[in-house]
Amino acid sequence: MKTINYKVVSDHISSKLLQVTVSFPTNESETIIHLPAWRPGRYELGNFAKNVKNFSVFDDAKKKCVFFKTNKDTWLVKTEHTKSITVQYNYYANELNAGSTFIDEELIYVNPVNCLVYIDALIDHPISISVANKFNWQIATSLKNIDGVLHATNYDELVDSPFIVSPNLQSESYTLSNIVFTIWINGHKPIDWQPIINDFKKFTQHQLDAFGEFPADKYEFLIFSLPNQAYHGVEHLKSTVITLGPSHALFNSLYNELLGVSSHELYHAWNIKSIRPAEMLPYNFKAENYSTLGYIYEGITTYMGDLFLLKSGVFNLETYLVQFSSQVQKHLDNPGRFNYSVAESSHDTWLDGYVPGVPGRKVSIYTEGCLLAFCADILIRQATKNKHGLDEVMKRLYFDFAINELGIKEKDYQNLLENISGISFQSFFDDYVNGTHNYESILIDCLEYVGLSLQQDKLASYSQSRLGLRFTKSNNAIIVSEIYPGSPADIAGICLNDQLIALNEIQINNDFDALLEYMEFDEKKLILLRNKKITFVTLPEVNRFFYQKHSVLLQNKLSPNQQKALMSWGKEGVNF
Repeated sequence: MKTINYKVVSDHISSKLLQVTVSFPTNESETIIHLPAWRPGRYELGNFAKNVKNFSVFDDAKKKCVFFKTNKDTWLVKTEHTKSITVQYNYYANELNAGSTFIDEELIYVNPVNCLVYIDALIDHPISISVANKFNWQIATSLKNIDGVLHATNYDELVDSPFIVSPNLQSESYTLSNIVFTIWINGHKPIDWQPIINDFKKFTQHQLDAFGEFPADKYEFLIFSLPNQAYHGVEHLKSTVITLGPSHALFNSLYNELLGVSSHELYHAWNIKSIRPAEMLPYNFKAENYSTLGYIYEGITTYMGDLFLLKSGVFNLETYLVQFSSQVQKHLDNPGRFNYSVAESSHDTWLDGYVPGVPGRKVSIYTEGCLLAFCADILIRQATKNKHGLDEVMKRLYFDFAINELGIKEKDYQNLLENISGISFQSFFDDYVNGTHNYESILIDCLEYVGLSLQQDKLASYSQSRLGLRFTKSNNAIIVSEIYPGSPADIAGICLNDQLIALNEIQINNDFDALLEYMEFDEKKLILLRNKKITFVTLPEVNRFFYQKHSVLLQNKLSPNQQKALMSWGKEGVNF
């Protein structure tokens, strides 16, 4: 089978153009060339073709072929008089995140799914990638590297295997269960590797123990330490790319985030790269891959990623509960939980992506999925007297479906929950997965089982707690960013993006909450700027709180059963 050869060159650094050349055999009168419309790990259309410039095709006599686009990322080429074609184009590589492609004076970062075209009939052919690397910089990738040329078994492995070429790479490795795990960090000096390796080994070992085997023959953590604020991770079967910053905080205030995203992305090697919805097996790179199972592939991963940091002792219970409390806070702050189920919201990532969108319309597959994963875990533990948990369900999904190259459906997940626990999960799916029932009651009951409780406190911010209004500061302007439904701010008719000008004729600067406290018992009249027009509103008084602080805490006194359940659930992270 003929090898497909790609060549990437980054000579045009100032213009940020990556030059791509690839040759394909052809024996048809017309050849159709595609560029992926999205990338796995981001369930929205990426429209990467918008970055393609100077697209051209040549025949085997080096003459230009006639071609035209049939849609935004597909080219039809006339090939009746040639046995092969060479495709050349530039790709604009000026965005650096975990799922992008980027070049500068000291970096070539290529995510092939963004920028390398393919032909359907040739996707199973072996592939080589030659990278113009005139300074012999290091290459970090999960692809086989033979004398600087990268090799993939087929197009699917290619687009699942980003690579970094840089003089600023450092790496250390550790081996568990005969699998070599390598941590690459680009752009950070100095690095004290020992504590990092110790922590990564701990959570990796516990994930390996939970599944019994690893789905790949090696694994690479490709980490960018950036000078700017950044937090992003993207999963691949044999690697993950992570961007974090600012660099000076990476191993102090950002270290827990580094551990959290690394554990999360490693868990994805099993959950989504192996255990995959039937609708995504195989991936269709040409269009949306709709699925309602985002609460499994992202929600369970969010939950398990942090839980394995607790189970392995990398996080203690207090640190873990800070992370878990943030998920509870996001859930209870979002009125979309009364409108749209997590299953519906999974389907709609393809509609409005990962932005907030219409206020109160939807929920998050990460947040709500995480909380439902916790509840499912505890319900199983309660029913089996702590013999099994959600990790057993995931293990069986891996061995019963992933190993056999079968995609999963909601009923498969529900059946395993019920078979392992011995109880019905029908109402769980009807009410919480596919419905919009309030999570608080089931969440509180599950927390109680392991000796935890949900505490709610009034926020110090008057505007948030009493008015149900949140704002941001932009160029010295105070701009309304969130409004709680049914709150005084909502009743008064305040709108998103209104600018707060004055309260009771006193100008608002950075002192809005202080002014509200000062005028607590006065009638409150606001002057707003809305679409360049002055607007006046009067705030009604309501005797309740709206935005609150929600914290998950360890109870002061635990029963013997709660202690046993907590230790079984949290393992090495729980100490009394």
